Amino acid sequence: MINFNFHQHSNFSDGANPPEDYVKKAIELGFEAVGFTEHSPLPFENPFSLKRENVLGYIETIDELKEKYRNEINVYLGLEMDYIPNTSDDFDFWKKVCRTDYLIGSVHLVKPPETKNLWFTDGPKHEIYDQGLNDFFGNDIKLAVRTYYHQINEMIETQDFDVVGHIDKIKMHNQNRFFTEDESWYQELVDECLDLVVQKNLIIEVNTRGIYKKRSKTLFPDGLILQKVKDLNIPIIISSDAHQPDELNLGFKDAVSKLTVIGFREVMYFEGGGWCASPLFNKIKYLC
Repeated sequence: MINFNFHQHSNFSDGANPPEDYVKKAIELGFEAVGFTEHSPLPFENPFSLKRENVLGYIETIDELKEKYRNEINVYLGLEMDYIPNTSDDFDFWKKVCRTDYLIGSVHLVKPPETKNLWFTDGPKHEIYDQGLNDFFGNDIKLAVRTYYHQINEMIETQDFDVVGHIDKIKMHNQNRFFTEDESWYQELVDECLDLVVQKNLIIEVNTRGIYKKRSKTLFPDGLILQKVKDLNIPIIISSDAHQPDELNLGFKDAVSKLTVIGFREVMYFEGGGWCASPLFNKIKYLC
């Protein structure tokens, strides 16, 4: 079974607990590695991202944990970079400032064309998703979803990072109300995005959070997209996107079962400054 998680949030961003609580829980679970990926600082006030004034404290805290627990578990410092066109900082800036081990690139806030507004597509309330769809896109779901994927594409083309986070999270509050994932226009957007992932040699995250938080019945991504990821030989990681210690391995068992059925045999593991392949079932030594 997977005994590592490289996507989690502490109280340095929108998580519930201090980082050490996650490390202790990971050791209790028999993990070999954990990586912290606070939401990157953004140039406007918000309730979820790492505050600029807390960046140094974040770096120092994770460095201390790396040393304190170095004989028990590998601890890594990362960021989940929020990409917003003409708004967020270049990924390389925070990569250098924080001396990150790796970066996850994600889109949570979609910037509609020719406006300063931002459509928040995440969070627990579908009403915010619906309101933004109405206010910023005139309920044109194709335009809204196209804008989301084009923003991810722009992130892939212009930024330097390792992992694409929850690539199809735009579906979470849709729940088949406005579109279905097998529609040809939607799959064309997915295909365009995955082609860029292949070109840039990126990793796709398989994220379990939607399921265990009961906000989605499927993984991010799942179904047709996961099959395409397999067919394209795109490497994957499994993560729970934990926001509290007890979430560190939630959904992993079911995710591994589904991935095995699709035909996946490996996931990526971070070690020694780089990514390497690890068996989906951790029964032999990592293939580093």
